Amino acid sequence: MSRKSDPDRFNVTKDALLPGVFLALLVRWCVAAYPYSGQKKPPMFGDYEAQRHWQEITVHLQVKNWYHNTTQNDLQYWGLDYPPLTAYHSLLMGLVAEWIDPESVRLFASRGYEGDAHKTFMRWTVFLSDLYFYVTAVLCLCIDGERVKPKDQKNVFKRMDIATIIFLLYPGLILIDHGHFQYNCVSLGLFLWAAFFIVAIENDILATIFFVLALNYKQMELYHALPLFCYLLRKCFIGLHPKGRIKHIINNFNKLAVAVITCFILIWFPFTKSWKDIFQVVHRVFPLKRGVFEDKVSNVWCFINVFVKLKTVYTNEDMAQMCLVSTAAVALPSCLDLFFRINKKKFVLSLINVSLAFFLFSFQVHEKSILLVAIPVAMHFPEDPFMCFWFLLVSSFSMLPLLLKDGLLIPFVATHVIYICFYSISIKLAQPNAGFFSFFNAKRLAKAVQGAENENSVLVNLLSVNFFFSFLGMVFMTVASVVIVPPPSYPDLFPLMISVYCCSHFLLFFIYFNHQQLSLPVSLPAVTKVKSK
Repeated sequence: MSRKSDPDRFNVTKDALLPGVFLALLVRWCVAAYPYSGQKKPPMFGDYEAQRHWQEITVHLQVKNWYHNTTQNDLQYWGLDYPPLTAYHSLLMGLVAEWIDPESVRLFASRGYEGDAHKTFMRWTVFLSDLYFYVTAVLCLCIDGERVKPKDQKNVFKRMDIATIIFLLYPGLILIDHGHFQYNCVSLGLFLWAAFFIVAIENDILATIFFVLALNYKQMELYHALPLFCYLLRKCFIGLHPKGRIKHIINNFNKLAVAVITCFILIWFPFTKSWKDIFQVVHRVFPLKRGVFEDKVSNVWCFINVFVKLKTVYTNEDMAQMCLVSTAAVALPSCLDLFFRINKKKFVLSLINVSLAFFLFSFQVHEKSILLVAIPVAMHFPEDPFMCFWFLLVSSFSMLPLLLKDGLLIPFVATHVIYICFYSISIKLAQPNAGFFSFFNAKRLAKAVQGAENENSVLVNLLSVNFFFSFLGMVFMTVASVVIVPPPSYPDLFPLMISVYCCSHFLLFFIYFNHQQLSLPVSLPAVTKVKSK
């Protein structure tokens, strides 16, 4: 093929977008056919039962009793521990469930309620929530990502169809929401809408509103709060006339403050009848008694716990203070850099760095919290596909022990094979002579997406070798976790190995992405608006 015809490969019609989105939705529904968390496992069952129980509680109890321990609401049995917007969502679904199948939300009698019809209903609630909040936000972000391109750049991963499909096929979120069973798609979708209004529309008020909604759906959105705060606060100081500068700063800040306060008042109003009610909700949302981490999570404290049993040395209050100080310390460079050297690419990188700092060092971390890092990484994917693809694979792999516990081995393998295949196909679109295993070759990938060889070939080759052995390690531990029976004295051997293995990766990724942000210049290359055909 001649050089003259090369651009045609990047200017094809977006016929792949609709089939690709349908493929992503089909994968979700296929995963939903498999078991969910706690299926047929009394007495507590699992996250599926937790979500069903919240529907039961919100439908039958007064709002003021949702978060209180009463004779009708035993908080030891999956008590509500998310902010009010999650409770309102549960109420909405519970009202529909009561209309369709009253027995599924009958107070007390419905505990452990299972059945194919109810499973289908619950799966539909996740599917529609995902489609409404998350998929639409991804589409808007990827459409804007193609519309705004640096001059003369031929990056196949910035094509709207490819960017959208790779974003939507990320295995981690699919396996947790549609397999394990949760509604992370709602809070992450609201977060992506907030990010969209920042990077594409530049409407700070709408960005603030959507992020407050995300934060009031799941408190873990605090992982993203500092970069948004730094970015929006810094924008209050930009583009102001020297005369009346302080007045303009105050006006800009007040607009954001009014948006935040108004949203919080509207969401929390049913719980504002007494300070006791407010404090009880806060206490449920931020429980210190649970400990620094749950299960074998791939963060620093679990890594250290292998050598020093933290619970025997420090109290929960001590650990909470240590987590707060360490998280603030490691997140500070990214936040300061974003504030003083602000631009949109730094904003996305700061979302990655700060959320990863929270995952690695903060208090009460779940395995599923890595999704809060993975979604900003997916946003950054077109800019650095090799490292982002590597990170996303490791992030999904870090949740393997949880997924195996739920009986989701086949969906785990299948979703990763689909993801890797589509990634390899995308590389081949840019370089027809590329083989299927080109995703191991960082140099070939750099040439495919940038149209030129990478200058530092030694470093690129080193990354390729490291990725190859990293991938082999993940494959080996997946097979070992399924085939090999651990010794009786070490029943958690493989979950612990996986957590340590992934934590070491995340620490290296943390260094890498911080370096990427800090080395990025403030003034970015000029961009051109590309009209969609």
